[in-house]
Amino acid sequence: MTREEFERTVWQEIDEFPPELAHRISNVAIVVEEWADDETLEWADVDSPEELFGFYHGVPLTARPASYGMVLPDKISIYRQAISRVCKTDAEIRACIRRTVRHELAHYFGLDDDRLEELGRY
Repeated sequence: MTREEFERTVWQEIDEFPPELAHRISNVAIVVEEWADDETLEWADVDSPEELFGFYHGVPLTARPASYGMVLPDKISIYRQAISRVCKTDAEIRACIRRTVRHELAHYFGLDDDRLEELGRY
């Protein structure tokens, strides 16, 4: 899958996010990057960039104080090379992008990995 096709797939997943939640997404940039940088790997407590498919950089909605505002956008990074190396087909890549985008948006909405695991969404 080319980078353009990968990016288009990411945006399709965002467009297909449930409307009752999508309207609450604000001040967050969603970007495709090739690999996670060293700082992100440290934050995620991951040893290899091949293990990290996405990362939410920001303050979850549930942790924002009433005075929260006038801040730079949060960022959701989707790591193209990590996903592409694990998946064998375009269909697998699309499915992994879907899971990753939804997983990182869940973090934006305040769900941590433990809660996602409880819900069967990890």
